[in-house]
Amino acid sequence: MIRPGEHVERFVLKTHLGEDFDSGSHGDKCLLLSFHPLAWTSVCAAQMKGLDDNMSFFDSRGVLPVGISVDAHTAKKPWAEHLGLEKLILLSDFWPHGALAQRLGLFIEEKGISGRANVLVKRGPGATVVWARQYDIPQLPDIEEVKAAVDSLCGGSCCCR
Repeated sequence: MIRPGEHVERFVLKTHLGEDFDSGSHGDKCLLLSFHPLAWTSVCAAQMKGLDDNMSFFDSRGVLPVGISVDAHTAKKPWAEHLGLEKLILLSDFWPHGALAQRLGLFIEEKGISGRANVLVKRGPGATVVWARQYDIPQLPDIEEVKAAVDSLCGGSCCCR
């Protein structure tokens, strides 16, 4: 798995709305890449709802969280609607299948899915990872732990400013 100090190459993935999301086009916001194995599963749903419910926290610290899985964007749109996600952007790492997850060392080849992980990326030259945590597939990431990591690394404002 990718570790702090390593770089994340610029990527473009489809959002759940079918739009292109370019990781290099979000100004000075840090990105929280929140990988989940598959849409339509209970732990993944809780993980994404936790991010959506805390968007004002992340926004106030200059962090843009995005949910990422290998599901096609056409499957993620109805899932987002079903969950009532209002602000969170869901990204599809569908084709080439799991390419971003593979580059970050998060792809589980024998299952064809990404692992569950949170990766905080500092924007600017090199897009550097400042915090990363991988979880067991059935484990729900503790949103308070994620928020504490953001606060400790960002000091109340984005770590990339």
